[in-house]
Amino acid sequence: MEIRTLRYFLAVAREENMTKAAKTLHVTQPTLSKALKSLEDEMGKKLFIRRSFSIALTDEGALLRDRAENLINMADKIEREFQSLDEVSGGELYLGLAESYQIRYLAREIRLLKERCPDLTYHITSGDTEQVTEKLDKGLLDFAVICDAPDPGKYDSITFPQSDIWGLVIPAQDPLAAKKSIGIDDLIGLPLFTSVQGWQGDIRSWAGSRFAQIRLEGSFRLPYNASMFVREGLGYQLSFAHLVDVSPDSGLVFRPLSPRLEAKLYLIWNRYQTFTPISERFLTQVKTSFSLQS
Repeated sequence: MEIRTLRYFLAVAREENMTKAAKTLHVTQPTLSKALKSLEDEMGKKLFIRRSFSIALTDEGALLRDRAENLINMADKIEREFQSLDEVSGGELYLGLAESYQIRYLAREIRLLKERCPDLTYHITSGDTEQVTEKLDKGLLDFAVICDAPDPGKYDSITFPQSDIWGLVIPAQDPLAAKKSIGIDDLIGLPLFTSVQGWQGDIRSWAGSRFAQIRLEGSFRLPYNASMFVREGLGYQLSFAHLVDVSPDSGLVFRPLSPRLEAKLYLIWNRYQTFTPISERFLTQVKTSFSLQS
């Protein structure tokens, strides 16, 4: 199975039309058709349903599309890494980031590195621990930032200088907004929003034996989206501080949990990872900077 053939396949899957895909790829339609027929023969499965004016993927074709996208992304990443091996002024960094106000520390390090290496290009993916570690494990990322303690058997890590503070995002006119902090008694009976990761991790640990008395109304990966539901009066959001707009005009307030609940943030990478020059330089810089702030 050739990378070029997979690129052909993905182009047809994307365009859903052989003629358009051939133009995009700058190949003739017969060449494209022959390559896809050879791919179907090699896989032993029918990958497309051919209609009068369009092409749709079979279930097998949809599976191959998902796998092929990962393979092509990896191939492209390898090619760019080798192209940058001799570059002292740049290269490419791939990072998967959890959402936290502490990402500003990482942004600052990238800015400083960019000043020294003006040809640096960086690619940022946002997601929870499950999403970013999956990409890290596949080699699609150089580093990931997560809110859970990393598995020391798989990853090396650096802890960020500060901690994130858990609290409740509340409509400004709600009686709970008058409180300085929110305890477990305040949460009982409330429809709550947060991530599944946070609910099963930090919140479960914080609530202890009373965890069964609080209720998750809906789960969100992105705090901004959850805050929109709070604004519409659908519930209350458990979130880190500084992730949601709680300015006077927002109609929302943030109150910390009591007892105080903090979460550490970690920069992680695969233990046996081989770094490109730019990623190694980035890691050395971050290690030095974070150690000075600890």
